Amino acid sequence: QVETLKEKLLEQAQEISRLRSELGGTDAEKHRDLLAAENERLRQEMKALEGELQRQQQAPCRDCPHLQENAELQEQLAQLQREAEETRARLVELDLEVQQKTNRLAEVELRLKDSLAERAEEEERLSRRLRDSQETIASLKSQPQQIKYIIKTVEVESAKVKQALCETQSRNQYLQEQVGMQKQVLKEMEQQLQSSQKTEAQLRAQIMMYEAELERAHGQMLEEMQAMEDEKNHAIEEAFSRAQVEMKAVHENLAGVRTNLLTLQPALRTLTHDYNSLKRQVRDFPLLLQETLRSARAEISQAIEEVHSTNRELLRKYRRELQLRKKCHNELVRLKGNIRVFGRVRPITKEDGEGPEAANAVTFDADDDAVLHLLHKGKQVSFELDKVFPPQASQEEVFQEVQALVTSCIDGYNVCIFAYGQTGAGKTYTMEGTAANPGINQRALQLLFSEVRGKAADWDYTITVSAAEIYNEALRDLLGKEPQEKLEIKLCPDGSGQLYVPGLTEFRVQSVEDINKVFEFGHIKRVTECTNLNEHSSRSHALLIVTVRGLDRSTGLRTTGKLNLVDLAGSERVGRSGAEGSRLREAQHINKSLSALGDVIYALRSRQGHVPFRNSKLTYLLQDSLSGDSKTLMMVQVSPAEKNTSETLCSLKFAERVRSVELGPVSRKAELGSWPSQEHLEVLKILLGDSPGSSAPAGRGHASPSPGQLSSRSASIRRKLQTSG
Repeated sequence: QVETLKEKLLEQAQEISRLRSELGGTDAEKHRDLLAAENERLRQEMKALEGELQRQQQAPCRDCPHLQENAELQEQLAQLQREAEETRARLVELDLEVQQKTNRLAEVELRLKDSLAERAEEEERLSRRLRDSQETIASLKSQPQQIKYIIKTVEVESAKVKQALCETQSRNQYLQEQVGMQKQVLKEMEQQLQSSQKTEAQLRAQIMMYEAELERAHGQMLEEMQAMEDEKNHAIEEAFSRAQVEMKAVHENLAGVRTNLLTLQPALRTLTHDYNSLKRQVRDFPLLLQETLRSARAEISQAIEEVHSTNRELLRKYRRELQLRKKCHNELVRLKGNIRVFGRVRPITKEDGEGPEAANAVTFDADDDAVLHLLHKGKQVSFELDKVFPPQASQEEVFQEVQALVTSCIDGYNVCIFAYGQTGAGKTYTMEGTAANPGINQRALQLLFSEVRGKAADWDYTITVSAAEIYNEALRDLLGKEPQEKLEIKLCPDGSGQLYVPGLTEFRVQSVEDINKVFEFGHIKRVTECTNLNEHSSRSHALLIVTVRGLDRSTGLRTTGKLNLVDLAGSERVGRSGAEGSRLREAQHINKSLSALGDVIYALRSRQGHVPFRNSKLTYLLQDSLSGDSKTLMMVQVSPAEKNTSETLCSLKFAERVRSVELGPVSRKAELGSWPSQEHLEVLKILLGDSPGSSAPAGRGHASPSPGQLSSRSASIRRKLQTSG
């Protein structure tokens, strides 16, 4: 191939000389330059091919599969060599261990021989002493009668000899045991030596096998290397032949490439121009992309901000409309005389236990404080009341919602607040509270005293308190001297249609200390017991009746307001509460009275002509509060625990029914007293629009007031009447 290239070079040189002779001037020089460049390129290709041939001849074939097999065999050979080295090292260790055990065995044999020699010597010495002793005894016996002392001495010496003999025999026995033990140790060491020899023989056999395997693998590797060498030479020859063929094809294509090169130069320039243009566009693309993204982010941020501002505005308008709607609804409820219903959810306590049954099943609406949701049997049920208090609501927050009703009692209205719910739902806590955190009852009286003190300049008020309970359908006085005495409910003899309880004890209270004494006295006499559902379960309906009587010293206006605070006993399922005996009878009366209350609510809601107030002492006593002449509020208490969802559902459904009852507008209990003087009559005429002197009777002995005085007095009286009503 090199020779062929050299011939081609000569031909090219001849062609150059011929072209120089034929062509002249600039075209010939251009063609000469082209041929010189082509000549240089061919020379470089020739050098590259020569280098490739040398590398192929020197280096083995890299892609040959036998190289991989050779590498695997070499790795196996190295592995076998490592295993042989490990086996030799183990064999050396075993030889060393056998040598150590052999040395120990030799030491034991020497000790055994020494022990046997000592034993033989001791036996020989003892035997000699025994023979001497026996001979001495025999000689003494053969002699004539001698002194007995000598015989006794011999006998004593013989006893000592016998004792020494016994000690020698015991030592001999001990030495025999030691010899037996040494023999056993020797036998064990011989067995270990035999096992070590067997292991050594096995390891030697394995080593011989490994060496034979190594020799076989080495021979096989040499054969495969020889075969690989042959294949390598054959592959080199084939590659060389293929290279020649490819070189020939390259030269054949060279002419076409030369011709195409001249035609491709304009296209190359066009492509170069297009490439430079695209390169500039690619270089400018990140800046353009960043600018586009920046503007898009700004537009998106502006749109998001506009949406947020719109949402905030809509939320503000929604809350404002919600408050307005609630205000209008409350006013409508007041005008219609509906019973207002508040709901309060007690927190989860330790009495609810642990696990799934103690899970919270009640949730609240974040935007509406009058809605709560109950999860019952996997379904969510929603209820809407007038106000809902979550478990974290304090006694103060609850009282803030009801204090407007309490203060209307001072103005001559009848007010009733009663707590309803299952046992253990927190009714007594809401109404009575604790000493450190009082409930509605004590806070209401404290508020009444505060309002009375504020109006003390113009009004005289008298506040009386009565407390009663309905236990097993019997009305009992909690403040009386005989709490077991049964009382009756009767109509007032004045024809007003109001109900009263003859014989019910009334205490006049003038301070908070008086309130605390009354509460403590009544709380001691109220019936409470322990059940499975509530440790301090109320077994009766408790009523606190507060009567406020007022007199306006300026106008003679008298007002009478009554505040009924009712703590109903809790409804309970006998199967769950575990009530027995008297507890069972109490539960039956409680459920019966609450059922009668439900019948009354149903009759009022459906506007029936007859309302069964007299079916129970509870409903009969609450007739004034439920018949349209009172502002009534029901506080429904519920438990959030999963195990109480059935009772909670019943309580909330009853609350919704109560909320839909319309009692009509409430009337105010106020009347004017007698006018003591002519001046009062004239003032009344002024208030009614008549002239002060048109119908004034003569001869009363009272001087007529001036128009200015009457004007100022009438304005003062109007303000007082507005304040009082």
